[in-house]
Amino acid sequence: MKTIISLCTIGLMLCGIPRLGQAQALKIQHDLVVAKDGSGDFRYIQDAINAIRVYLPKPITVKIKKGIYKEKIVVPSTLTNITFVGESLDSTIISYDDYSGKGKMETFDSYTVQVMGNDIRFENLSIENTAGRVGQAVALHVEGDRCVFDNCRFLGNQDTIFASGENARQLFKNCYIEGTVDFIFGSSTALFEDCRIHSKANGYVTAASTPIWVEVGYVFKNCTLSAAAGVTQVYLGRPWRDYAKTVFINCTLGEHILPEGWHNWGRPNTEKTSFYAEYKNTGVGFQPQKRVSWSKQLSDKEAATYTYEQIFAGKLNPTYQHFWKK
Repeated sequence: MKTIISLCTIGLMLCGIPRLGQAQALKIQHDLVVAKDGSGDFRYIQDAINAIRVYLPKPITVKIKKGIYKEKIVVPSTLTNITFVGESLDSTIISYDDYSGKGKMETFDSYTVQVMGNDIRFENLSIENTAGRVGQAVALHVEGDRCVFDNCRFLGNQDTIFASGENARQLFKNCYIEGTVDFIFGSSTALFEDCRIHSKANGYVTAASTPIWVEVGYVFKNCTLSAAAGVTQVYLGRPWRDYAKTVFINCTLGEHILPEGWHNWGRPNTEKTSFYAEYKNTGVGFQPQKRVSWSKQLSDKEAATYTYEQIFAGKLNPTYQHFWKK
């Protein structure tokens, strides 16, 4: 029997059919270059992603040269420890044009880039959805934990960034984010630091759906909120779900931000369950005395708790703790 198995195994190898362990070994686990002109390891970003070994034992970098990559990108949950670095913020562009209502497509299928893996990082590139003002059209859909976006641009209209995922934590640093309605939405704990948030039409900047047991939600620190010409009526946020949490700290708010600041989405009960707060914001759009009564201005002590350590501490869902208990 042993001889038969050995001969079968050798036969499979000679026919070019690797054994299961060998198939994994053939997957790439080193740095890569993607270039449209053929000068790299791959011409397409998704081809590079598909070639990478799952659950990488050490971090790798995928360098993406200048060009417009019209691709619908998926980083699956089996991929971790990857940094995607663009050659140029303005000239390395991942672009697609799907939108909700296109065929059977819904909001969560409309992404240009979907990131489901943990410990994924994007730097120095742009992600755009070019569908136009046709309703929900996501540029970035991220549900992975410990994902970082540094010096990136996110271009779109409604629902530009879906920052979500139960227990997921994400950092957006030195980024430019534009949109019209609810253009930063979802359930994750996300810190937006030193970012420019640009409204292209009257609407809402955020639509958080923070779970009741998550302590933080969305936090904006040292950001600048700007708007296109003629845009004069923008709310900081409205609650997509009842326990939405969103805080703006040391941000500069343009005159397009409405005096009341926040909206209840036509559901008065959310005024009791949502947590919307600010701390030492500046600019014409910061009018704390005119904010809705159910929002909050943080004290120095409360604001001091919004550190990296506290924001990204994480918390288990108490509803499911019985899963491992007898």
